[in-house]
Amino acid sequence: MARGAQQVGSDGAVRPCVCVFVPRACVLYLAFHIPLTAHNIQQSVPGEPVKTDKNSRRGNWGNQIEFILTSVGYAVGLGNVWRFPYLCYRNGGGAFMFPYFIMLVFCGIPLFFLELSFGQFASQGCLGVWRISPMFKGVGYGMMVVSTYIGIYYNVVICIAFYYFFSSMTNLLPWTYCNNPWNTPTCNGVVTPTGINNTLANVTRSLVTGAAEVAVEVVNKTKRTSPSEEYWKHYVLKISDDIGNFGEVRLPILGCLAVSWVVVFLCLIRGVKSSGKVVYFTATFPYVVLTILFIRGITLEGAVTGIKYYLTPQWHKILDAKVWGDAASQIFYSLGCAWGGLITMASYNKFHNNCYRDSIIISITNCATSVYAGFVIFSILGFMAHHLNVDVSEVADHGPGLAFVAYPEALTLLPISPLWSLLFFFMLILLGLGTQFCLLETLVTAIVDEIGTDWIIRNKTVVTGGVAIVGFLLGVPLTTQAGIYWLLLMDNYAASFSLVIISCIMCICIMYVYGHKKYFKDVEMMLGFPPPIFFRVCWRFVSPIIISFILIFTVIQYKPITYNDYVYPGWSLAIGFLMAMSSVTCIPIYALYKISKSEGTTFLERLKNSCKADIKWGPALSEHRIGHYAAPSSEGEVEVRPLKEELKEKEDEKRDEISLTIQGSNGSTAHNTTPSA
Repeated sequence: MARGAQQVGSDGAVRPCVCVFVPRACVLYLAFHIPLTAHNIQQSVPGEPVKTDKNSRRGNWGNQIEFILTSVGYAVGLGNVWRFPYLCYRNGGGAFMFPYFIMLVFCGIPLFFLELSFGQFASQGCLGVWRISPMFKGVGYGMMVVSTYIGIYYNVVICIAFYYFFSSMTNLLPWTYCNNPWNTPTCNGVVTPTGINNTLANVTRSLVTGAAEVAVEVVNKTKRTSPSEEYWKHYVLKISDDIGNFGEVRLPILGCLAVSWVVVFLCLIRGVKSSGKVVYFTATFPYVVLTILFIRGITLEGAVTGIKYYLTPQWHKILDAKVWGDAASQIFYSLGCAWGGLITMASYNKFHNNCYRDSIIISITNCATSVYAGFVIFSILGFMAHHLNVDVSEVADHGPGLAFVAYPEALTLLPISPLWSLLFFFMLILLGLGTQFCLLETLVTAIVDEIGTDWIIRNKTVVTGGVAIVGFLLGVPLTTQAGIYWLLLMDNYAASFSLVIISCIMCICIMYVYGHKKYFKDVEMMLGFPPPIFFRVCWRFVSPIIISFILIFTVIQYKPITYNDYVYPGWSLAIGFLMAMSSVTCIPIYALYKISKSEGTTFLERLKNSCKADIKWGPALSEHRIGHYAAPSSEGEVEVRPLKEELKEKEDEKRDEISLTIQGSNGSTAHNTTPSA
């Protein structure tokens, strides 16, 4: 049937078969099978140029599902589980959903679509796309710096999840009781040890009763520490008393870090060809685990109380600017905007892929996952609060405190607790890996695209291995006894306001320096239809305003970082600011360098020339470079051809596309209709 869709005549011409008379069924079939058929025809007719919409030199996704799953795995990360539920209950429960989805519509989805279309149009990573305006290439370097920082500490979080996963392979979770060598006198567990001899219990009952009042008074005056908290601090981390006191390297964590980097490398050993297959599991199985934990959670006593605490609207908080700021920040950071990953992943799409549709699907999936994860988290926390007879707010937490202290402690209350622990930490590992794949691929793609030689393209695996080794070595300090301090410092400063600045400059460059009209035409040439007017307005006005609001909000709400009762010293905060500024300073430094190297006798001439789009800007494949993107001559100038010749060539292109590269979902060419996946 696939071969019947087209036929090759004796003269070598490709003609559509009779199935064109059955438009709806045939077009649906051709839309999914024509690339393979065209490839087969190309092999059967040597020497005849055939357009396949595939970048054979750089590579493409195996199919569009791989891209969507990879992007979902990239956007849906640890923050969806350990940050959003906490922000939701802290900022008015169900009332927080209103500003959250407003920010999703007016900022999240437009920025997501902008980055996907940017990378897909140029088929370049976060450095190569800045041929659009070479002076702003520093933005790409800033994205690389941000991805480097995040990739270093993100994999450390994954390795700790690996450690807990391995520790859960036992009959009794090691953080269940307070009878371990690392526990302190203030440890107070939520589970009563079993197996105590009844006679011993009877003898000691009177002593316990007599000392009860004293014990209660002591406990009330002393802060309770749970077995899971002491396991986390005194056994897993062996945390030091200061960020400057590195102590020893925690060898178990170091080993897990090596395992984590090896897993990431093996999954990316063939680039998107291998990672695209892995995401079928890593991007989908976390939803299976979330569903299992959700079903188990809502069957527990007190779960409804926890969910009510999570969702009950506090409408008076909707007038608080902080709530809107938190909503905008969460949308911005959770979608992974300005990290460079979205541009990189989209660069492996086929040129006529409908990234407009993809951006909506992925963005909504990301936010829906955050809301769903909140039910999973607060059903278990509600059960734990009911067991301890305390308010849910006393057991709720976020960040590492939720993932490695509060939730593991709650799991000890469940029957067959090691099973639930294994599932939970396996889910965290997969969520983390989905993001880590894209972070590493962003760096590798940027390096390979920038060098661009045939050797480095053939040996991309070597580059991937080199980046993984460097990432492992840079992560070693985070496995020391002071590692958690540095991890939180990087989390709070390395990817904070710098991302907002990078994203804002990207919008300004594309919409105002390159020109919004030209970019809208580029998108229309790629998709077959111009961006909807809503996105055009958001790109030009609404999104930059919201991004500026996020930046102002971040500055106003700034508070020096702390970890529990530990206050970071001034010198460590200075290092944090240097990390944040290191990505931003790439922009002016490269801009000055580019201006100095540009042609012109005056500064204004150099500035103008450095902002002009490079002659290589545009679609990567020559068959897509039509109109003003026509292939340049050997002298570097645009080739000038007679009008009749150009019209004839366009007619030939149109005829070829009808017969070979049908991309539209309604059977027309990709230049006229919305393309299909």
